[in-house]
Amino acid sequence: MSSDPAAPFGRAGRGRVVNIGVAIPVPSPWREVLDDARIASGDPLGGIVPAHLTLLGPTEIPAEALEGYQAHLTAVAASFPQFDLHLRGTGSFRPVTEVVFVAVVDGIAVCEQLESAIRRGPARRERNFPYHPHVTVAQNVGTVALDAAFHALAGFEAKFRVESFTLYTHPSPGDWTSDTLTGAPVPWTPRAVFRLGSR
Repeated sequence: MSSDPAAPFGRAGRGRVVNIGVAIPVPSPWREVLDDARIASGDPLGGIVPAHLTLLGPTEIPAEALEGYQAHLTAVAASFPQFDLHLRGTGSFRPVTEVVFVAVVDGIAVCEQLESAIRRGPARRERNFPYHPHVTVAQNVGTVALDAAFHALAGFEAKFRVESFTLYTHPSPGDWTSDTLTGAPVPWTPRAVFRLGSR
């Protein structure tokens, strides 16, 4: 058996790539609260990126490896039970990065295990920072806006059952591109939902 971590997913050589991400969407009614806060902060992705907890950040993989990677995600989801996620209060990565987030207080270990299992095969890459599950509510804005978001959501709390995670794709390499006609950001597109514990 090959030791190449991408071998089970096929080889694409130097062909076309696709940009992917994997996340747990925050459900209503909490999603709307967090989306409104991100819009209020002036974050350029506010109103475009619904509130979510990232399991795999933007990652380019060979396009022909996508089908095999989806099979991998199916297997990962089947091997994990559904779990409860508890969000409460705010945190910040400052001064390392200018980000304010809602903190995870229960469900951290499962998120860490999921992230490790998902980041395999063609999605295997080195992290810039240790994985820290969270829900971003403000970034790419000034200090005043970051402080306001931090304080506005200090009393935020949500508890919900995580039953699945979602694979997203982006039409072009890079984190974000703009529509050539309107100049508006092109959003990530949900490609498939993977139900936990679905053996």
